Amino acid sequence: VKDEELRDIRFVLTDMDETLTYQGRLQARTYESLERLQDAGITVIPVTAASAGWADQMARMWPVDGVIAENGGVFFTRKVGSHDVERIYWHEDEFLKIRQRLTQIQRKIKNVLPWVKISDDQDFRLTSIAFKLPDSSVQTKQLVDELNKCDCKYTINNLWVLGWLGNYDKLVMSRRILSQFYDLEEHDEQASVYYSGDSLNDASMFKFYKKSLGMSTVKRVAKDMPALPSWISNFPGGEGFVDGAHRILNAKDVIARDNNNSKRIHPLLG
Repeated sequence: VKDEELRDIRFVLTDMDETLTYQGRLQARTYESLERLQDAGITVIPVTAASAGWADQMARMWPVDGVIAENGGVFFTRKVGSHDVERIYWHEDEFLKIRQRLTQIQRKIKNVLPWVKISDDQDFRLTSIAFKLPDSSVQTKQLVDELNKCDCKYTINNLWVLGWLGNYDKLVMSRRILSQFYDLEEHDEQASVYYSGDSLNDASMFKFYKKSLGMSTVKRVAKDMPALPSWISNFPGGEGFVDGAHRILNAKDVIARDNNNSKRIHPLLG
């Protein structure tokens, strides 16, 4: 991706764990980059497998316009002029029914595979069940097989094996939200949207969005990914995100300078 191709970016979507964070921590300069993107008029939406509990806090306090959590199960956005947060579920009408079913599936898998470890943040999840990534590929396959038996969709990232019920993922929910909440038309998606990520569950986003960035750590799973990002940063985690944000902001700055020069040269056309 060339810098001039980033001039039309209006939406920055990004994974969180090991994309905004690095080794589990959010650095000040990464947070500042989110704020600078917003100040430049860009809509910023983390798209994460993390729990609804995390997303609620992010939507309330971070310089972001909303958060898609649990791999697409729920979207949080702060109400204008309020401290309140609105929740939009993929399954609006069946949310409670599906949540009960997921609790039953979690218990069943724990009984069949007693060695599985439930994610520390499971209590804060609303639309998914998350298991800590097993120590071996054999155990990971056993866990995935059990999810399949329960008709669960699943994904694997650097922290969890995540399961849910429904035909959605990060990409499907992102496109729904961008269309319904931000009036993004299909013909404008490729020019306007940028995505950054680092793991297997980002593959659908990398495949669809042509302006995409992978953290340097994406190379660890590159051989297993069905689609790779348009370019890969030289940096991991938050530093990689900052790298991409700077490129977008620099491209925007070029437009601003060009417009200012045009006004000085052609004052009657201003």
